[in-house]
Amino acid sequence: MLGQMIRRLRTERGLKQEELGKAVCASKQSVSNWENENIMPSVEILVRLAEFFGVTTDYLLGREGSRHLDTDGLSDIQLTHLQQVIDDLRGSE
Repeated sequence: MLGQMIRRLRTERGLKQEELGKAVCASKQSVSNWENENIMPSVEILVRLAEFFGVTTDYLLGREGSRHLDTDGLSDIQLTHLQQVIDDLRGSE
């Protein structure tokens, strides 16, 4: 399940395995092995993956159903704008 989640998040961003590997300090081969469920990433890499994709480790592991956006540091105006964008996207489904 973790491998499928990594692959889905990577492809949603239009990244190649090599690009994801560089972003989290791992090799293309490691990314391939994670996605094919041959090996599991270390806890350190799991945390890096979660930070890179903007999700929790629980989400990556399939223990949490929703994604969370990190809005720390955004102003009230920015948060309002972000909420409007989210509302617009939900309305277009």
